[in-house]
Amino acid sequence: MKMFIDAPAIYLYPGHVYFRKSINGLALIVEQEGRYFPFGDVLFVFFNRNRDKVKAHYWGMSKTP
Repeated sequence: MKMFIDAPAIYLYPGHVYFRKSINGLALIVEQEGRYFPFGDVLFVFFNRNRDKVKAHYWGMSKTP
């Protein structure tokens, strides 16, 4: 797990998500509802119903020289 990332964009999901969803479920939400490519170099942030927990989806493309 990377502790620090340089994401060019960060998107907050406006609603709440069921936190038992796996990373595939979150990627599907990003793709269908947000109409974004979930595997790009973007950070997606989700909240639970009470907005006291956060879940993030980031699929950074490795940049090797």
